[in-house]
Amino acid sequence: MKIGIPKEIKNNESRVGMTPAGVFELTKKNHTVYVQSSAGEGSGFFDKNYLEVGAIILPTIEEVYSESEMIVKVKEPIAEEYSLIKKNQIVFTYFHFASSEALTKAMIKSKSICIAYETVEDEEGTLPLLTPMSEVAGRMAIQQGAKYLEKPVKGRGILLGGVPGVTPGKVLILGAGVVGVQAAKMAAGLGAHVTIMDINMKRLRYVNDVLPNHVITAFSSEYSIRQLIKTHDLIVGGVLVKGGKAPKLITKDMLKEMRPGTVVVDVAVDQGGCFETTKPTTHQDPTYIIDDVVHYCVANMPGAVPYTSTIALTNVTLPYILKLANLGWEKACKLDESLNKGLNIVKGEVVYNEINEAFNLN
Repeated sequence: MKIGIPKEIKNNESRVGMTPAGVFELTKKNHTVYVQSSAGEGSGFFDKNYLEVGAIILPTIEEVYSESEMIVKVKEPIAEEYSLIKKNQIVFTYFHFASSEALTKAMIKSKSICIAYETVEDEEGTLPLLTPMSEVAGRMAIQQGAKYLEKPVKGRGILLGGVPGVTPGKVLILGAGVVGVQAAKMAAGLGAHVTIMDINMKRLRYVNDVLPNHVITAFSSEYSIRQLIKTHDLIVGGVLVKGGKAPKLITKDMLKEMRPGTVVVDVAVDQGGCFETTKPTTHQDPTYIIDDVVHYCVANMPGAVPYTSTIALTNVTLPYILKLANLGWEKACKLDESLNKGLNIVKGEVVYNEINEAFNLN
């Protein structure tokens, strides 16, 4: 199969769809891999590294799309790429269709085969291709939140871990999934007081078993959220609905209950966000303030650490990419139920129910 790795063109996105190690595994199986010139530079992988493992370097994004039967990316195609996607072309990437009607309609029109990393689901019901980026984003949520609690960037002026004689900062985490657990680990490691909330008691029991005693679990309800936001310095939204829009757990009126300089980090921004006041931001302009509350809502948080993120992503996507390349998408999805669940749009037809529900396409 002919596989294309274009350069990501989303604002401040430095990740690349595949490492040279991944390309080597494909060329070893006699597949042809086209890599756009300088596509990997932001992640620390250079054209010469790809050439050494048998890739063909193409100068433009147009050529990569034109020559390839399958496109392997990191982020969803943006408007400039819509017209480059061909009928029957496989596009394997993070799509998050439920948060963008324009993207959904463009991919329907393209009549391509859209396989979304974030809806590939294994036998245990986990999302193996979303997990590594959720791990990165969960840890970064605390790293970034701690930074924006500083006074020069309009935060409360809180050091999360405190110092002897001074109470540590308080972190509230909504959701005890991969993002929430990783955020809790980081916050606890800094010495912060951490409360993690969920409606799934099994997850809360797991958190209670694996995290330190100063990480407190709480059952999530609107009432309990309203009480806790009054006293917490950093609030992380990490709630996931598979393939669908995130629920709005913090409404605009709740911001007035928070102390000035409170920081909210919405890791669910790719799926519409779990705060009513969420709007996507970029690494170039990451924050905005509403009612004296600092919002950090960067839609591609792992893009800030591209070396770590690209390797972590290729580690999990490569087995699926090899199946698609070796067998073709139809046979691969028929034989692998996990991959079959990744199918979102096929030749103009939406085949993932949550997307239909998001935009009333039925």
